[in-house]
Amino acid sequence: MQIEPISNTVLMQAALQIDLVPCLVDNYAYLLHDSASGVTGVVDPSAAGPVIDALNKRGLSLTYILNTHHHWDHTGGNAELKKKYNAKVVGPRADEERIPGIDLALRDGQIWMFGEQEMQVLDTPGHTRGHVSFYFKQSKAVFTGDTLFSIGCGRLFEGSPEQMWMSLSKLAGLPDDTLVYCGHEYTLSNAKFAITVEPENKRLKSRFEQVKELRQKGLATIPSTLGEEKETNPFLRPFSAGLRKTMKVPADASDIQAFAAVRAAKDRA
Repeated sequence: MQIEPISNTVLMQAALQIDLVPCLVDNYAYLLHDSASGVTGVVDPSAAGPVIDALNKRGLSLTYILNTHHHWDHTGGNAELKKKYNAKVVGPRADEERIPGIDLALRDGQIWMFGEQEMQVLDTPGHTRGHVSFYFKQSKAVFTGDTLFSIGCGRLFEGSPEQMWMSLSKLAGLPDDTLVYCGHEYTLSNAKFAITVEPENKRLKSRFEQVKELRQKGLATIPSTLGEEKETNPFLRPFSAGLRKTMKVPADASDIQAFAAVRAAKDRA
């Protein structure tokens, strides 16, 4: 099924324009354009071709390549895009040796100017040891790579449940109206799992129906809002009494223990 951006329109928050760029089977890269400065970037280009097509369609060149982590399906387009546009690669200092072509390594908490937009770097390890998320406060947008998905979270390839829970908690602390742009179109499969974990969650049931309708139409389910995620994403809800009952997690267990149980169940699903 071909994936199309919602309504095939540009998503805009303040001066930052955001385009979804479908790549590979279920990856999303994101084309960012700061209209005030003319600076253009792409987040997590798994392949160069779709990004080049999107740039050509909008008559833009590329200034920056932003990588949340080193996995090939988020960095596979780096070399070709860097060569074609002389773009600078920006990524996490915690994992700079594994980011192809990196020019600028940013640390946790650092504020970096993307044109006239402030971008804050948030260390969010767990999926990989050096994963970061990019938060644009003015534009109410966060790019979470493979840490936080719509109704899900990333597998723990290099990190621990404790690390991932801390990362998710950091993201959950952002304002509820923050738009979440994640790395993959996994929402439908995530929702199918989530409903088995918290079957009495009415908000989740409603969102599940919305997600099914979007996917039947070939539309993207991204972005979601952080508020939606906090109401429907089981990986942000280890405190839920209903979730703990379903997962047979004791009431006196820690949130980390409950999170770990949900993550283990998803790994087996």
